[in-house]
Amino acid sequence: MTLTQADRTALGREALETPDRVRAQFAKNEGAVKDLAQRLRKSPPRFVVTCARGSSDHASMYGKTLIENYAGRAVASVGMSIASVYGRSLDLKDSLFIAVSQSGRSPDLLRLTEMAKEQGALVVGFVNDETAPLLELADVAMPLCAGPETSVAATKSYLLSCAAFLKLVAEWTEDTHLLGAVDQLPGAFDAATQLDWAPALLKLQHARNMFVLGRGLSFGAALEAALKMKETSRIHAEAFSAAEVIHGPLGLAGTGLPVLAFGQEDEAADTIRATIARITALEGDVLSAIEAPEAVKLPTVPGVNPVIDPLCQLLSFYVAVQHLALTRGIDPDNPPNLRKVTETR
Repeated sequence: MTLTQADRTALGREALETPDRVRAQFAKNEGAVKDLAQRLRKSPPRFVVTCARGSSDHASMYGKTLIENYAGRAVASVGMSIASVYGRSLDLKDSLFIAVSQSGRSPDLLRLTEMAKEQGALVVGFVNDETAPLLELADVAMPLCAGPETSVAATKSYLLSCAAFLKLVAEWTEDTHLLGAVDQLPGAFDAATQLDWAPALLKLQHARNMFVLGRGLSFGAALEAALKMKETSRIHAEAFSAAEVIHGPLGLAGTGLPVLAFGQEDEAADTIRATIARITALEGDVLSAIEAPEAVKLPTVPGVNPVIDPLCQLLSFYVAVQHLALTRGIDPDNPPNLRKVTETR
């Protein structure tokens, strides 16, 4: 796939900026991340709370999996309406509160962050807009450095949010596996932009409904890809854990049901493959980023650290999904009924 083919839309062009943007983020935030990591090692939080919506919440799912697996702290995504609608407070003393947002301006996000600070949490802000009021509330500000994002559908800001979680957890835990993933990420993103998922995704040209699967570190990617299918291509895509889908949703599987599966070669891999096998046995049509019998294998970056493999897979997906949208007669930069910045109470 040539660059000309890959940058047909703002969505595609912005996705292609991801490798350089992550290099810029790591360089800019190096000192702040190390200082925060030292603080967390000295005074470990009782638990971690994330505050986000949409793509930012999906990035927080990736962060949740990293923190729980490597830092050993429970992570909960708290509904903003607790503070913004119901006016309640939570006991967040000695917790770590991470607010993730592209704009950092939505009233509900700001109110929950204010409450968290009032209730004793250490507040960290992952925000793309460096003029956002959220950064003024944060004890520690971590700019995402994604740059302007004009397409309604977020791409690079999602991946830059995931990168911020990865860098923080790697420095916090001083885990050599994670630190290696941080070092590998920019180059792996470069490689991911050169992989062509478009021919496979174009098989979904006439799809109305589909499943998107992942588990563990790839579940956030599944959530995000399902949202992008809705936003850019008007496909009713539902994301499930490869374990959760067995508990009921599998009843919808059958001849011709399209399924997109993300995955990584870690402890979750066998369960993802087992679910794919059950779906293909029911004659579902599976496109898979992880090797699985009977599934159409999507190209992935060879030799990549499993911790960042789902991020690379999603970047390849982003570059390709614009072509699916255009084939379906939809402008992925300006999809119907949506706007870039939403402010909710």
